Amino acid sequence: MDFEPYRRELLAHCYRMLGTPDEAEDVVQETYLRALKAYDRFEGRASVRTWLFRIATNACLTALEQRARRPLPSGLGASATDPDAPPTPAEPGDAWPRPIPDALITPESADPAAIAVARDGVRLALIAGLQLLPPRQRAVLILREVLAFPAAEVAEMLGTTVPAVKSTLQRARARLDTGAPGGALAEPAQVALLERYMSAFTTSDLAALEQLLREDAVIEPVPSRSWFAGKRTCVAFLRHVIGAPGDWRMTPTRANGHPAAATWHRGEPFGLAVLTPGTGGIARITVFGFPDLVERFAGAPANRTVTPG
Repeated sequence: MDFEPYRRELLAHCYRMLGTPDEAEDVVQETYLRALKAYDRFEGRASVRTWLFRIATNACLTALEQRARRPLPSGLGASATDPDAPPTPAEPGDAWPRPIPDALITPESADPAAIAVARDGVRLALIAGLQLLPPRQRAVLILREVLAFPAAEVAEMLGTTVPAVKSTLQRARARLDTGAPGGALAEPAQVALLERYMSAFTTSDLAALEQLLREDAVIEPVPSRSWFAGKRTCVAFLRHVIGAPGDWRMTPTRANGHPAAATWHRGEPFGLAVLTPGTGGIARITVFGFPDLVERFAGAPANRTVTPG
């Protein structure tokens, strides 16, 4: 049996559940192994796709029993009030979500609608919100709202009842708020916004960065427990990190359905900046300060590297 046609959507599903691409890849492999071993007992009462999602979902739930949740800084408390103070460092037990390259989860089809749906299903706001839900609420919401499985199939997947699925979904909806910030931008506008962001950062043009931010902009530097809300506070924070022209080098890519920039600082890999564009400018900048992300994302489809010139 060939399970490969399901890989991308299974990977996206496990990523929504777990919050990191590496763990999601591991669970997809585990799903394939379990499916191969059990295939002779597959009775065909459900489709192969439904059967695989059942295996993957339960494997994710087992994995989640053994580790802490992975919120972004905004899921840990109120925004910082003093942008001039050093960000509060992460604590030893903190775990963080990781971004995923669009190329891993978008369909190979050139259908723009299919690509848009795939990207929307891994938006950072959605992934961050899901990590705050209890695992079974997370599973039900993803299976029902993102993947549109019928309640009866979800109940069978999770070994529960249809009323329990409906009740769990209501609780999950009440806790989750992942609305798009002020309207989504078409991809050409997103690319243009990213280009302006990279140019401003690499030339140390704080005034240009300020023009790009919405009044309600947010910056979340990960790994850190601090985050900053409001244009004035964000600009004050950026003043401490923008440095001199040439300190930063960036190359464009895409992560979680968003425009993003793989980033080097003074010649060394730094991490990934993921932009959430909205009407009127950049609504959120999530900065993942993990150097290993540069290699993962710098090889993804990109337009060009931006350096000051």
